[in-house]
Amino acid sequence: MRLLQAMAGARHGGAEAFFVRLVLALHRAGQEQCVLIRADAARAAALRRGGIEPLQLPFGGWLDIATRLGFRRAVAHYRPQVVLTWMNRATRLCPRGDFVRVGRLGGYYDLKYYRGCDYLIANTRDIAAYLVAQGWPRDRVRYLPNFVAAAPAAPVARASLATPEEAPLALALGRLHANKGFDTLLAALPQLPELYLWLAGEGDQRDALERHAAALGVAARVRFLGWREDTAALLAAADFLVCPSRHEPLGNVVIEAWAAGRPVAATASEGPRALIRDNETGLLVPVDDAGALAAALGRLVGHPALRARLAEAGRAAYEAEYSEARVVRLYRDFLAEVAR
Repeated sequence: MRLLQAMAGARHGGAEAFFVRLVLALHRAGQEQCVLIRADAARAAALRRGGIEPLQLPFGGWLDIATRLGFRRAVAHYRPQVVLTWMNRATRLCPRGDFVRVGRLGGYYDLKYYRGCDYLIANTRDIAAYLVAQGWPRDRVRYLPNFVAAAPAAPVARASLATPEEAPLALALGRLHANKGFDTLLAALPQLPELYLWLAGEGDQRDALERHAAALGVAARVRFLGWREDTAALLAAADFLVCPSRHEPLGNVVIEAWAAGRPVAATASEGPRALIRDNETGLLVPVDDAGALAAALGRLVGHPALRARLAEAGRAAYEAEYSEARVVRLYRDFLAEVAR
């Protein structure tokens, strides 16, 4: 079965990272593929290291003729049976043809870009329900979860980031954007005077967050790491993960922490609320409540047995639903089904 995948994503992001993981995992499983990406040297290099040579196109705005022509040529040359487009732009620029069109959504997007699709993939059950509520036939919507790599990694040396070995350490990951709620996380830190925080991510909120940390008097315990690709090594060094998002369709970082055997505290935004069973596979607190978040983090800091119990249950949840082997099998079964 010939599969063409197209991703016009940003330089960094959870969907973009999962796209690379899925392409390479399908390749390892023997899936034939043609891969189109927005021109990005780092993403292209990551795909090449895994044995995939991508076609790089501009994936620009409405006047981008080069991408439309390049996409059409790729389809005409490769003759795919299924074309899987990721998010709005790649879906909008996909040409018509004699193939099954599948759109993959990782959020609650405007469905005007997906009218030409035959099927839609949602990476959470809540997004799948949203698609059906928007009028998509239930039998043309499929929930296919993300997976994360579970290979063990050596921990990042705390000394390299001026963090005491004995100090409790929280890790937070994501774009430095208002939706991620990192300002609320910083506001919780004055109530936790021993806790250090590594904040891995980049975005337009960085300067504001650094000023916020200084104003709160916690800057000496916060490390802004920029965008990092070594998530497993960061998790191996941390005591737990915190996900303080206001809006989070999936919460891929929760699954990454589970895979690494680290406990999680998160706000009850869309994705974490659907993933986590409170006080079983993680701790959930209300969105935008710095006091409740501080209390949950304080429980993790002060109770090693609680951390161990939550980590064990999270790892079991990962193995049951979010492992690479299971998700790749689900994707291959779905693609074979729609290709027929």
